[in-house]
Amino acid sequence: MSSLYRENARTTTGVLESAKYISENSTYVTISQSACESAAISIYAAMQEKSYTTETWINHVLNPKVRDANAIDWIFLVDLLNFSFWSDADLEDTGKAETARYAINWAGQYWTGYWSLCAVVNRALSEGIPITTPSFWTDTEKCTDDLIAYIFRSDTTESVPMLQERISCMREAGSALVSQFGGRFTNCITEAGNSAVRLVHIVVDSFPCFRDESEYKGRTVQIYKRAQILVAGWYRANVRVPDIWACFNQTSYGKFDDIDKISMFADYRVPQILHTLGCLEYSTELTAHIDSLQMIDHNDEREVELRGCSIWSVEVIKQALLREHPESKINSVLLDFYLWDTAKELQANMVRPSVACHRTRSVFY
Repeated sequence: MSSLYRENARTTTGVLESAKYISENSTYVTISQSACESAAISIYAAMQEKSYTTETWINHVLNPKVRDANAIDWIFLVDLLNFSFWSDADLEDTGKAETARYAINWAGQYWTGYWSLCAVVNRALSEGIPITTPSFWTDTEKCTDDLIAYIFRSDTTESVPMLQERISCMREAGSALVSQFGGRFTNCITEAGNSAVRLVHIVVDSFPCFRDESEYKGRTVQIYKRAQILVAGWYRANVRVPDIWACFNQTSYGKFDDIDKISMFADYRVPQILHTLGCLEYSTELTAHIDSLQMIDHNDEREVELRGCSIWSVEVIKQALLREHPESKINSVLLDFYLWDTAKELQANMVRPSVACHRTRSVFY
C-alpha cells in the first residue's frame, strides 16, 4: 500500500472542486457574493477577539490527557462514530431541549450530542471494556452486538440514534485496520507522511463509512466531512474537540504540512448560520420544507446543494478576507470553528435563526 499511495499521490481532497461545481449548478441554494464579502469583514473583526488554539483540547474533562498512540485509538473511534447525534426530541431552534433526549450521565453531569459519544467511550473504558481496540470490534464472540448496545445505553428515555449503523461502522473499520494496517490507525498516519490530504484519501479509500460522496448532476462529488474532521478537528463551545492535528499540537502524529487544504465541515449547523448571515439563499420550496422539520434524504439534490454551497461560500468568505488581510493566517477550518460557535451562541442567547437546521439521518455527518 505504501508504494500505491506514493505513486498515486493526490494533491487535493477534491472537496473544494466538488463544492465549486455544486455551487455553479445549484437549483435550490445560491451563494450571495456581496453577503459573503460583508461577512468576511465582520468575521475578521470578531475573530480578532477570539483565540483558537490547539492547546485547548486537553482541558475538557472528556478528552484524552496523554498524547500517545492510545489517544489516537480513542480519537479514531470517536470520529468513526461521530454522526447523527441530533435528537427527534430536541427543540434546538427555540433554544430548549426535551429532557428525554439521548444523554450519558458521566463525570458528574449529563452529556448530549457529540459529547455523549465521548462519555460513552470513557464509561466503557472505565468498565474494563477495550472499546478503543480495533481488533476487539472484529471479535463477534467477545464484542457482541448486545455488548455494543450495552455500551451505548442511555441514561434518559431516548436511545442512541442509528445504533445498527454504528455497529456496522465498527465492524467494517476494525476489519480494515486489522487486515491492512496492523490493527492501529497510527500506521495510517505514518503512511500519510505528514500530508493531511493524503491521510484523508487513505481514510476514505480504506474505510467506506468515511467515503462521503454523492452523485450530483452527472458527477461524483466529494464532501468528506468526517474524514477531514478526523485530521483537522473542530470546536465545540470554545473547546477544541480532540483530533490528530490538535491532540499532538501540530507535532509528531499531528504534524501536517498541508493542513490549509482541508475545507470546512459540511453539517447541519453551518448552513443555518450562513443562511442567517445572508451568505446562502434558499428557494421558497426548500425553506418551507426545512422550517416544517421534514426530513431530507441523504443524496437528495437539495441536501447535496446545502452542503456543497456551504463549503464554497466559506471559501468565498476566506478569499474575500485574505484579499483585505493577506497577512492573516486564516483558513477554512478556522472559519468553520467561528461559524459553528456563532450559531451555538445565538441558540444559547435565544436568538432565532433565519431558518431551521435541515434534518438528514446519515452516517456521514
